[in-house]
Amino acid sequence: MTKLSVNVNKIATLRNSRGGNVPNLLNVVADIEDFGAQGITIHPRPDERHIKYDDARKLRNIVTTELNIEGNPIEKFIDLVLEVQPAQVTLVPDAVDAITSNAGWDTIKHKDFLKDVIGIFKEKNIRTSIFVDPEISMVTGAAKTGADRIELYTEQYARDYEAGKMNGIQPFIEAAKTAHELGLGINAGHDLSLNNIKYFKDNISNLLEVSIGHALICESLYLGLENVINMYLHRLK
Repeated sequence: MTKLSVNVNKIATLRNSRGGNVPNLLNVVADIEDFGAQGITIHPRPDERHIKYDDARKLRNIVTTELNIEGNPIEKFIDLVLEVQPAQVTLVPDAVDAITSNAGWDTIKHKDFLKDVIGIFKEKNIRTSIFVDPEISMVTGAAKTGADRIELYTEQYARDYEAGKMNGIQPFIEAAKTAHELGLGINAGHDLSLNNIKYFKDNISNLLEVSIGHALICESLYLGLENVINMYLHRLK
């Protein structure tokens, strides 16, 4: 079964909007795990507009499944990951002012940088994943950095699926095949939803994990958090 890691950035955004502690992020994370999720993802950004760095430190003692910390490996981020020591770190090349992640790494251009950063994390036995577009060259480049996994950036798949362009899955199939042949684990995330997740899962072999936040929280407003998590788990079997 493909594991579901729930991105809780939106919970932190809602909390921060009132300046208090409602909803309580730690309590929500505990509930999400009780409801069946197999991981928790956070993506702290330098301006701490949703997940705060201190949230990551507190979650270290709360998460009982797997904690995945995403972000651009600037010095502050690297220090946080080394302090918290999550199960997995996902490297994402987002700009400081990015609203959300919008591109994968150029693993050829940034090979030496990624290799150095990954080496730092692997010394602490932290599993490493690189956010990449579904391009064979980028997947091949990722394998040369020493990464354990890639995370396929799935925004284009989601757009194509919504438009009825079912062949939009093909680049992801090829990228996943190449990754598996090169010994890379395969994760995926961005704009995956209850509507499109099953088709993606059914077509991507060896899919280990999906990270879903925005859609899952939006769907939960109508259907309830516990129901939605179990609906994802059913589709990922």
